[in-house]
Amino acid sequence: MDKKKHSLKTPVMTHRAFLALAIPLIFSAMTTPLIGAVDTAIVGHLQDPALIGGVAVGALIFNTMYWLFGFLRVSTSGFSAQALGRKKEDDIMLAFVRPFLLAMFVGLSFILLQHPIKSASLLIISPPEHVGLFAEQYVAIRIWGAPFALISYVVIGWLMGIGRIRGAVTIQVGTNLLNVALDFLFVYWMQWGIGGVAAASLIAEVTGAVAGCLFVLRCYSFSVFSSLTQVLDKRPILHMLTVNRDLFIRTICLLTVLTTFTSIGARFGEVSLAANAILLQLHYLMAYMFDGVANAASIVVGRSVGARDRSLFERVVRLDIVWSSVICLWLVCTLGLMKEPIIALFTSIPAVQAETLQLFGWIMLFPIAGFWGLQLHGMFSGATVARPIRQSMIIAMLVFLISCWLFVPLWGNNGLWLSFIVFTIARSMTLHLSYPALQRLFHDKERSIGA
Repeated sequence: MDKKKHSLKTPVMTHRAFLALAIPLIFSAMTTPLIGAVDTAIVGHLQDPALIGGVAVGALIFNTMYWLFGFLRVSTSGFSAQALGRKKEDDIMLAFVRPFLLAMFVGLSFILLQHPIKSASLLIISPPEHVGLFAEQYVAIRIWGAPFALISYVVIGWLMGIGRIRGAVTIQVGTNLLNVALDFLFVYWMQWGIGGVAAASLIAEVTGAVAGCLFVLRCYSFSVFSSLTQVLDKRPILHMLTVNRDLFIRTICLLTVLTTFTSIGARFGEVSLAANAILLQLHYLMAYMFDGVANAASIVVGRSVGARDRSLFERVVRLDIVWSSVICLWLVCTLGLMKEPIIALFTSIPAVQAETLQLFGWIMLFPIAGFWGLQLHGMFSGATVARPIRQSMIIAMLVFLISCWLFVPLWGNNGLWLSFIVFTIARSMTLHLSYPALQRLFHDKERSIGA
């Protein structure tokens, strides 16, 4: 590794240092859902609600595939941050190579299995006929970016974990800005419709992965490995897989909730499906904003675990609480004051605007219900303690399904959104109950090291 370009020293964590880490991560994280948000906004001005629904369903299919392996970013960040805390260069590089190989394998498998994936997904979601046709067109094009999207997860997670925030942000923001530019080019200028939306996402994903890998190869050396046996060492691989197993189960539960939400929403017609798609995009934007702060906390928690520095751990928890609370308050105020202009950004269709406005109060509750759970997720991920994350999501998913059974027959789409907010609250509360266990585990690790 080029020591001139990267320091293994752990910085003092003040409010200023935390914000210096969190702000670019917030900015970077918020650009992630821009692919779906911009896609939705672009087709929202084409005067056909079925187009919005087609993009929503197509994006849900890819969110499902990619989020199932979202641990490639989360765990890579945690393991590389801990390796940085231990100040072991070979561990830092191994934290990249192992998930990179896994990402390639999974992405190629998605391409080979694209037809059964598409058929099964549309069967489960059961969208209206026209919506389904548009979704098929979207999936058939964007599927070829699967290996690149997953490799990007590894690159971004690894760069964040070792503190190369500028590189991670540049790659992520550049990729999403390229997607925005290509959306306008393909849809408005070249008149490619939903195929143009999918092509823009595909090109952006390929470009981001290639640029990320070139950045890694340019800045870091892989000569620290003594042999391929070191890369395939059984013990750390099993450790990685154990953590990733729990994160995988967590993601299955989350995607079950989102798939159920979209499937139930589709029963209320194209206008309600379009309104729900817009509100879900707002939810993604807010969730990723909170994820930016959570990612900052995750990185520092990982370093504190690697360095066995309990005081650093406790300090970053306090900073995380302060700044995530500030963001929560700001989001609620902004949504309350700007709801009509925000809706107008996504669609010019009067019926969809009216339905979205009627449901808007539910999305204003999301920051209050979800911000603490999202921060706890970051802390547990940074410590690579994934079992409480898995357990909390299983419980929250069951709460959501029960709520849908109770409230959707009574209040329709409003009952569906009530169930989603109840799910979010349950997710935060159950993970909060596990926080003392994280503190005790951190103490146990310190004691075992000193034994």
